[in-house]
Amino acid sequence: QKQLVETGGGLVQPGGSLRLSCEASGFTSDYYAVAWFRQVSGKEREGIGCISARGVFTNYVDSVGGRFTISRDNAKNTVYLQLNSLKPDDTGVYYCAADPRQWGTSRCLMMGYDVWGQGTQVTVSS
Repeated sequence: QKQLVETGGGLVQPGGSLRLSCEASGFTSDYYAVAWFRQVSGKEREGIGCISARGVFTNYVDSVGGRFTISRDNAKNTVYLQLNSLKPDDTGVYYCAADPRQWGTSRCLMMGYDVWGQGTQVTVSS
């Protein structure tokens, strides 16, 4: 059974940083894309960005403004989301999702993800 588990959320002051982890299990290979999403209070879930199979390509949504970085450690079956210069508006639940149908290494799309983690809470407050 394919499973994703997010960790690393917590309370951080404005301007601070966090690194979220998304550990995958049950996948038969490393050839799948992973995306990060978030749901902030009062808003619909929004995409942050994605990383292609094997971590060759990344794609980000404009709204994160270059503050967030996605990376991948294939040996650990883990994808990371580095959050820098955090603002109170970044408070919310952060989710990772995987799509084994996106097996290519040259691109990833922000749609079609069907394996989801349970989410991890990020709170930015002084």
